[in-house]
Order: sequence, then C-alpha cells, then structure tokens
Amino acid sequence: MAQRLALHRLLSLPARGSLASQGRAFGTSAGRRSTFNVQDGSDFQDRVVNSPKPVVVDFHAQWCGPCKILGPRLEKLVSKLEGKVLMAKVDIDDHTDLAIEYEVSAVPTVLAMKNGDVVDKFVGVKDEDQLEAFLKKLIGA
Repeated sequence: MAQRLALHRLLSLPARGSLASQGRAFGTSAGRRSTFNVQDGSDFQDRVVNSPKPVVVDFHAQWCGPCKILGPRLEKLVSKLEGKVLMAKVDIDDHTDLAIEYEVSAVPTVLAMKNGDVVDKFVGVKDEDQLEAFLKKLIGA
C-alpha cells in the first residue's frame, strides 16, 4: 500500500525538467489523453465502440518486435492530431477475446473505427507517411 501511495504521488507531480521541455508531460498532455490502454471488454465498449471520435485500435503484444516500432510511431502521430482521433492499445495476450472478435490473426494489427464500425485496417509496420495517410483518411482530412 505504501508503494502504491508513493507511486501515485510521483505520478501526480507536475512534469519538470528535460521531459517537460521535450513535450512529454506526465498524464496531462493532449497526446496522453488521446492514447489509452484497454482494460477489459466493457472498457473497450465504452471508450472505443461508443466513442464520438474516431479511434485507432492498436492490437499488439509485449513479445512482438514490430509492435515496439509501430506503437510509438503511431502514438506520436495521433498526439499531433490534438484530440481529433483517439488511440486504444489492446494487448492480445491480455484480451484474447477482443482479438478473436476483431479477427486479429497477426500483430501488429491496427483498426480504424468510426461510430463503432471498423472502416479501415492494416497489418504490420508502416512508415510515417503511410500512417499519416491512414489517419487523415480516418478523420476525413
């Protein structure tokens, strides 16, 4: 309990120093609010399927090398859109039911969802230009 309290206090401190100067503030920047980890099926339903904003869903796994390349690249581009699109991260090992429901057969798999429907999808790593085009198509820009 004491460790949790100490961690909570640490995470609630205002960002300072080199991290803040690089635009990586803890928990309060638009980029952090627009990217989240899915906790369970109910959370997915509430924050993805019922979202009024378009959502990019990144199905990934801790052991997946390409996922470690794609995830940060996609997060960076989503944060640049300043809340026009959200990004949900789904670990397939923790949420096998969601991976099966959305027919994820390889990781990384990225879905573009609007109004609860899958409107676009890709599998594998993409470069920044391809990701930008994917996101622009999703938000209609």
